[in-house]
Amino acid sequence: MRKKTLTLLSNGTLYRKENTLFFENAKGKKILPIEGIYDIFVYGNVTISSQALNYISQKGIVIHFFNHYGYYEGSFYPREKLFSGELIIRQVEHYLDFEKRLFISKKLVEGSIKNLEKNLKKFGIKVDFNNFSEELLKATKIENIMQIEAKYRKAYYSSWDTTLPSDFKIVTRSRRPPKNKINALISFLNSRLYATIISEIYNTQLNPSISYLHSPQTKRFSLALDLSEVFKPVFVDRLVNRLIKQNIIKKEHFREDLNSIILNEEGKKLVISHFNENMESTIFHKNLKKSVSKKRLIRLECYKLIKHLVGIEIYSPFVAWF
Repeated sequence: MRKKTLTLLSNGTLYRKENTLFFENAKGKKILPIEGIYDIFVYGNVTISSQALNYISQKGIVIHFFNHYGYYEGSFYPREKLFSGELIIRQVEHYLDFEKRLFISKKLVEGSIKNLEKNLKKFGIKVDFNNFSEELLKATKIENIMQIEAKYRKAYYSSWDTTLPSDFKIVTRSRRPPKNKINALISFLNSRLYATIISEIYNTQLNPSISYLHSPQTKRFSLALDLSEVFKPVFVDRLVNRLIKQNIIKKEHFREDLNSIILNEEGKKLVISHFNENMESTIFHKNLKKSVSKKRLIRLECYKLIKHLVGIEIYSPFVAWF
């Protein structure tokens, strides 16, 4: 049985009966064969029994929780099953050695900017980001690298905006709270992608709290933030562009909430459905010479980083060829 992501949008109770999970809500009871679950995304107000939580932990299933607005709140991260003390030492070494950290940070931003450039060309916009390589080469601080990424992302949003309909202009990137519809859509999907990357890191030997571009901090998986920079242009921005330009997502899928704009329940369901469908779709991988799911590309990126950390192969960031 191929494992898939389970998304719980409604309020209810998740519990275990014998060797099966059940989700019960106002509409009734649904059987959830645990062997078919890869990870779980909880958007509703869901009560999880201790027996279910223990069973989920045994199976190594990560649960991600989102708040009322659809933004990531936290994860239930089961005990690591692929623990490697040697790799943790290597991760820490590459963080403490500033030159090693600087190298990885530059590579992550290089991948991010190249994917931004790919997107603009895909959206039919002529763009030249050639100067970014020289700027990255000269950068001597992590702050400089992040400023370079921010500079090109600002130019990217401005260029992308010229192709978007009037009801979905970015104008200025606003996060919490998002000030308009497209900002709400981008933030919602960024949260979903961040949690997806956490699941992929869990299924490797990497420690999610040791990062390079973003400073490691308590209460967040900062390595997932690092990898998000590379994948957001491909898995978030492209989907946002398609949903808007194909008139799949509309004005009625949003609502005002205090001083912000958020997706309504129908909008969340629609966006998640398209995100999952996109991540499960397959492409031919030119190096592996076989088809893989787009979600699998995140795990492959983790493996590339591991090879770099242990000295097998220099890390080269993911750049979309599709």
